[in-house]
Amino acid sequence: MTGPPEERRLVIGADDAGIGLKSALVAYVHELGFEIDDIGVRASDEAAAAGIDYPDVAVTVAQGIASGRWTQGILVCGTGIGMAIAANKVPGVRAAQAHDTYSAERARKSNDAQVVTLGARVIGVELAKSVVAAFLVSEFAGGESTRKVDKLLALDRGLAGARTAAPED
Repeated sequence: MTGPPEERRLVIGADDAGIGLKSALVAYVHELGFEIDDIGVRASDEAAAAGIDYPDVAVTVAQGIASGRWTQGILVCGTGIGMAIAANKVPGVRAAQAHDTYSAERARKSNDAQVVTLGARVIGVELAKSVVAAFLVSEFAGGESTRKVDKLLALDRGLAGARTAAPED
C-alpha cells in the first residue's frame, strides 16, 4: 500500500503557546485524510530548554514550503500574528492569519496562501478545525488575483516590477 499523494501531506508547527491547539488539529487533519509532519515543540519545557520560539518554527515551515517539501502548512502560536510575520519573511511564502472561515478561504482563493496561522489564545478548537478545513479545501481561483499574486512573487524576487502609488502632497 502506498502513502497518500504528495498534495495530501502537509506540515504543522507550534511554539509553546500553541501546543494544545496544534495537538487537536493534528488529530483532526488526520481524520480529513491528510498525512501531516508535526514540527516545532511538543511541550513547554522543551521549548524553553531548547530556546525554540515562534520565529524558529515559522521559518522551518516556510523554508520547507518554499523548497517544495510541503505545499501547505499550519502554524499555531498565541495569536497567529508572530508566526505569520516570521513565515512571510521567507521569499515565495504567503502566510495568512485567519480566525474565521471566510478569511481562510479567501487566503487560498485570492492570495494563494500556502500557510494558515492561528492563535491558540484567540480561537477555540472547534472553530480552529473549521478554519483549517476551509483553508485546506480551497484552491487559488486565479483570474483577477493572478496579477496581484504575481506582483507578490516579483517583490519576493526583489524586482522593481511592482508599481507603487504616487505619494500625495
